[in-house]
Amino acid sequence: MSDSDAIARMHALLKAQKSAFEAERHRPVEERKSDLKKLEALVKARGEDFATAIDADFGRRSKAETAIGEAGFVIASAKHARQHLSHWAASRRKPVPMTLAPGKAYVRREPKGVAGIVSPWNYSMQLALAPLVAALAAGCRAMIKPSEFTPRTAELLHETLSELFNEDHVAVIEGGPDVAKAFCALPFDHLFYTGSTPVGRLVAKAAAENLTPVTLELGGKSPAVIAPDFDLDQAAKTIAWGKYFNAGQTCVAPDYALVPRGGQRAFGEAVMREADAMWPDVAGNGDYTAIISEKHHARLTEMVEEARAAGAEVLQAALDKEKAGNTRIFPPTVVIDPPLDSALMREEIFGPVLPVLGHDGLSDAARFVNERDRPLALYVYSKSSATARDFLARTMSGGAGVNLPMLHLSVEDLPFGGVGASGQGAYHGETGFLTFPHERAVFEAPVWHPSRMVFPPYGKVFEFFKKLQTG
Repeated sequence: MSDSDAIARMHALLKAQKSAFEAERHRPVEERKSDLKKLEALVKARGEDFATAIDADFGRRSKAETAIGEAGFVIASAKHARQHLSHWAASRRKPVPMTLAPGKAYVRREPKGVAGIVSPWNYSMQLALAPLVAALAAGCRAMIKPSEFTPRTAELLHETLSELFNEDHVAVIEGGPDVAKAFCALPFDHLFYTGSTPVGRLVAKAAAENLTPVTLELGGKSPAVIAPDFDLDQAAKTIAWGKYFNAGQTCVAPDYALVPRGGQRAFGEAVMREADAMWPDVAGNGDYTAIISEKHHARLTEMVEEARAAGAEVLQAALDKEKAGNTRIFPPTVVIDPPLDSALMREEIFGPVLPVLGHDGLSDAARFVNERDRPLALYVYSKSSATARDFLARTMSGGAGVNLPMLHLSVEDLPFGGVGASGQGAYHGETGFLTFPHERAVFEAPVWHPSRMVFPPYGKVFEFFKKLQTG
């Protein structure tokens, strides 16, 4: 399908979904639970098909990482939402002040309408379907625009979701950047975007033309900070896992490490030892994921070579390119003390390259973090919970982990989102559910209400109520 045909199709689908929503503004909770159960069953039944499609899109994607980071995540999200939906969707009673009694005050959680979901390539199934879980739970209809970098996954999403839902309920739009741009300009009732910060700014501008509320799940340079009391070898194990999982193509991967000054090389060598143990022989290791495109691979190469040319030391796992059979394999890499003005330290890396820098104590590390954009995640390593919590109190990030990276996003009841340049809004669990409804405030008065007694002309009764109100 050409881009122009895709754009015409999505305009027609939006009109159809809005009409369908008007015809059924409040989808019953039991039907929403059924929608979630169908989605959960789909991922269980077609998980292998999705793993194959994602593997083909990447050129090599670890099936274990797909199972953990994609299928398992969506199944858990759908199940959690289904189990808690009746409570989430119920109206919330609120207290009524004496001056307004008798009466009832409550909040109705009502679906906004049609949600647009723009999903990225790095977790092409999870980041399309997890927001869909929240949208369906809220009673919304949804249109999904997957990334053009993962066309096979996008095609499979289209195929499988069209088998489960009518297109006036859930639809998938395939196409390139022009289609994505037109998609973001549609007058959705809510737009949910996951991707880079620069593109997120453009998405926010496009949505602003329609006053469409947006959730922006972006990225940034998420630091891993090691306190002086924490063993470097112990920290290296989990940081290596978090950094090189999915070859670093994870929005909450540790982007750089700050270690006690003087320990940079020792820590870098420890990270490389752990990477070699987890992913030996990366050329032929099916558990080590490829970079998504030649363009992204070339960008990573340029970043590392720029730092090397500036005098930074580069540690890198061996790679037999002939054996790899894929020119987009980028081996685990550590860069010791890259210049702060280098691309490695200015841009989100989004690949298996870990810069390591020194700090002169946690106050210095906090200053370093705070001088930069708010990160999506921050990881602090300390044997002392008090020390770790004090560091969190001195800094700000979308989410955080103590002594482990990334796992905070797997706790269903924790909100997941950024702050500042790393995003706005959040989802997962009830927070995700609350992204898509409008919380409508309602005050119900009986047929006759005492407030009539303070209508103009104002007199003694008004003065009495005024004293009650002001104390």
